[in-house]
Amino acid sequence: MLRLTTLVSVLALSATAAMAEDIKVGVSPGEHAEIMEEVAKVAETKGLNIDVVEFSDYVVPNQALADGDLQANSFQHRPYLENQMKDRGFDLAEIATTITTPMGIYSDKIEDLADLPEGAKVAIPNDPTNGGRALLLLQELDLITLADGSGLVPSPLDVTENSKDLSFLELDAAQLPRALADADIAIINTNYALASGLNPEDDAIAMEKADSPYVNIIVVREGDQDEPWVKPLIEAYHSPEVKAYIEDKYQSAVLTSW
Repeated sequence: MLRLTTLVSVLALSATAAMAEDIKVGVSPGEHAEIMEEVAKVAETKGLNIDVVEFSDYVVPNQALADGDLQANSFQHRPYLENQMKDRGFDLAEIATTITTPMGIYSDKIEDLADLPEGAKVAIPNDPTNGGRALLLLQELDLITLADGSGLVPSPLDVTENSKDLSFLELDAAQLPRALADADIAIINTNYALASGLNPEDDAIAMEKADSPYVNIIVVREGDQDEPWVKPLIEAYHSPEVKAYIEDKYQSAVLTSW
């Protein structure tokens, strides 16, 4: 009986190993990478092995996915994906929502936006969607007015009112924390803020509202939505364990979508 039980256990383990799948998921630094490492732990119990591949910018993960070097990525919000697909011709598809990371305004020079001087230098991301997101935040805070119809991707050229004569420094998103030495304020995505040691709750002098349209998503190549690894990937990400990890580690700096 012992031998039979052992044989059954071995066969079960062999079957599980045979069913296991390996995928590569691209992420950006900070919370996206950290969360996906937790997702990988849960996914392993579902027979899915995730190799988390970290990229230092926002462009390469979509190119790597389109080229077949990844099976999925998890780093971007919907407006960014839509803009990338339009500009670069990527044939990609959303399979699940993940988190929202409110964009924050940081400064080494002032502690209150009321003290922002005339002619202040404002550092913003240089990609259209995140740069536009930063400008929309400044409009929400009554620091600028944007042209009607500029939508979710306004540029500095769409600024129609600028009472403080702000000047805009458009920089790679990953470089914005370093720009604090030169700019009066920098508008930084949460993942790069966290990666640089900034705490959004303590260090941001203003934050985007939680109900923004910039929910982040898991993306795959068009046609891969029904691949057998998709369901366990989503289930692992949307698991109670991952939700608890996010809420405990990031508090209100990162909000879950499920």
